[in-house]
Amino acid sequence: MKAQLLVMSTPDGPFTILAQDGVVLASGWTAEPGELTGQIHPELRPDDVEAVTGLGPISRAVEAFYAGDPAPAMAVPVRQKSGPFRSHAWDVLRTVRPGSPVTYTEYAELSGNPKAVRAAASACAFNAAALFVPCHRVIRTDGSLGGFRWGLPIKESLLAREATESLLAREAG
Repeated sequence: MKAQLLVMSTPDGPFTILAQDGVVLASGWTAEPGELTGQIHPELRPDDVEAVTGLGPISRAVEAFYAGDPAPAMAVPVRQKSGPFRSHAWDVLRTVRPGSPVTYTEYAELSGNPKAVRAAASACAFNAAALFVPCHRVIRTDGSLGGFRWGLPIKESLLAREATESLLAREAG
């Protein structure tokens, strides 16, 4: 199976997307595709990759996010594979509102198992489709950022960007 590879320039540095047939397999703030492929489930990992200059609605969603509209990224199809809890938890992440991060405890509750805080954190850690499955919207109970595969400065930037846009939207509405 062949996939498309796009490296985009963003205010947070290079953002690379690996997609197949309009569906994101992996993405993150790196210029190195090898940093993405290891996160893809072996059954979904492409045999071949071709570099492209655009991915239509996928790349437009990234541009929209950085222009202040995070909604289109949540509409981009994503394909990840794992067990039932983690798969469901990834879907739940896409419902967390920008500008309103949740704690790992709240995320476990939203995912249907309040006692599964470690499993919820693991869903964040193994999320291959950063931005499109917004694991950056989960923080520690004490308000600190917790971890982020792409580095805490990027997580902080994403959260600050979403908080500003959320505030502007509330003031306009």
